[in-house]
Amino acid sequence: MAGKFTGMPSIRTGIGAAEVLCTDRADGASVGPYAARNLGDHVGDDPVAVDANRARVREELPGDWVWPRQIHGRAVLTDPTQSDATEPADAAVTGIPGRVLAVVTADCAPVVLVGDGAVGVVHAGWPGLEAGVIGEAVAALRAAARSEQPVRAFLGPCIHPERYEFGADDLDRLVARFGAEVRSSTLDGTPAFDLPAGVRVALREVGVDGIDDVDLCTAESPRFFSYRRDGTTGRQATAVVLT
Repeated sequence: MAGKFTGMPSIRTGIGAAEVLCTDRADGASVGPYAARNLGDHVGDDPVAVDANRARVREELPGDWVWPRQIHGRAVLTDPTQSDATEPADAAVTGIPGRVLAVVTADCAPVVLVGDGAVGVVHAGWPGLEAGVIGEAVAALRAAARSEQPVRAFLGPCIHPERYEFGADDLDRLVARFGAEVRSSTLDGTPAFDLPAGVRVALREVGVDGIDDVDLCTAESPRFFSYRRDGTTGRQATAVVLT
């Protein structure tokens, strides 16, 4: 039944002149594997339920919401409207107050960027991370910012290495790209990719050292949707707005 899944309230935090929201799966209209607050409109859920869930989230963080069409790439939208978000992109930045930028995830890393007078959000799975989406987003944010003040980052809930078994060849390639700190092991001792470590490396490479991490694993906690854990499932959102 809709709304049966119970969890904790959404994560809310302020970073400078920005407000950040991370949803969980509690208190929504979706049922079955999408229960209850699925915000992904591309995963097979009832569109009416998804629309109702998105309406509830807009009440938590009022504004003009933009949901990019994510494809695990490196493209960045600048000051997008929702009509612009039909173009595929895995990051967006804006200097417009009240424009809410959101990505949906179910293990990938949601990264918020905050500069002076500009904000951004990034969907960083391992393919996008390898393709350089974080560097592209930080460059776009700096171009939109009003000054050279340092960029701050926020890492929302994502899969952690203890539950992220990874193929040896792909892992070796990512270690060659990001360094030994992204190589890890699962709880069963099998090779794993440390996605949060990869995000931190990518941020440091472009001069972002101020990183806040909620340190929550989507695959470990039933509070969150996890594709690796469940297969068919919904998506939570991470959103940011310049106030």
